[in-house]
Amino acid sequence: MTVPLPPRSSDSGNLFFSRKSAPKSATTAYTAHVDGGARGNPGPAGYGVAIQNASGHPVAELSEYLGHRTNNYAEYQGLLAALRYAAENQIKALKVISDSELMVRQMKGIYKVRHPELRKLYEEAQALVRRLEYFEIRHALREHNQIADRLANEAMDRGR
Repeated sequence: MTVPLPPRSSDSGNLFFSRKSAPKSATTAYTAHVDGGARGNPGPAGYGVAIQNASGHPVAELSEYLGHRTNNYAEYQGLLAALRYAAENQIKALKVISDSELMVRQMKGIYKVRHPELRKLYEEAQALVRRLEYFEIRHALREHNQIADRLANEAMDRGR
């Protein structure tokens, strides 16, 4: 069962989710730049994630080749990789930046998730988000997500 996030304004720029009013968590949040892609869509797919601590120092780069998948599947796998990393490393506050407007709007509850395969990934992401004290997700243009984009492309290259 999915528990929806708190009501939000119509502004699609930011999502703030907090179990406690989280000004401190917001300032101590790690940032995960996530990207996913598929060449041919569907086609060879992969994701890339670049994670920084609250001071902006890189702490992890994650990427994986996913086989023959869609770009939306790859975007969600990148998000899940970031959320799993947070869970495994006891990170309680996470800001996610993605160039996937669809995924960001779905995670915010602005768009419904209709595709059954994506719905499963969405529900898993929501469950991991609920374990955090603070969560924010926002959309950024590709040029503001260059490291994650590079990692995703390297993952796709590994699948050739």
